[in-house]
Amino acid sequence: MKENLEVIAERIADMREIMNISAEEMAMATGMSVEEYLEYESGKKDFSFSFLYTVADKLGLDITDLLTGESARLSMFTCVRAGEGLEMNRRKEYKYQHLAYLFKHKKMEPFFVTVEPSDVDAATHKKSHKGHEFNYILEGSMTFFIGEESVLVNKGDAIYFNSQYPHSMQAENGERCCFLAIIAK
Repeated sequence: MKENLEVIAERIADMREIMNISAEEMAMATGMSVEEYLEYESGKKDFSFSFLYTVADKLGLDITDLLTGESARLSMFTCVRAGEGLEMNRRKEYKYQHLAYLFKHKKMEPFFVTVEPSDVDAATHKKSHKGHEFNYILEGSMTFFIGEESVLVNKGDAIYFNSQYPHSMQAENGERCCFLAIIAK
């Protein structure tokens, strides 16, 4: 995982330089100090999904470009078989599988997400990014923290929100929660 982190960090730094974007501009776009941003860009800190999504947007790239170093090529359709999504395991309790990583110029980013139970207080680790987000719960229960609100959702429930508001999620009842997340740009 550390090796992957360093490779992605190097891609971000290289693309920022190629695009002639300053570290200050990137820090502002990600909502952090220049020092903190440079820790991420140097691979000293692991990225959240929100960080990668925001950086890709600022660089005019698809998130797949940052994760794999390759650009998506398909434009008519893509079919990703069960369990074959592009894995994005940014934190131990969150596992993302990108379900359309081969499709170029996406208007939305679909993910199969698994959230494991954790002792970490998710309400204090909120992130934000551009766009809107739709989540449909397939298994388990989860609390979403959006802004100052919290919403408990269960299997079969759906939640749609403006993802520019800081948000996080936490599996409930000591069980994992699986859901379909669609992020519209």
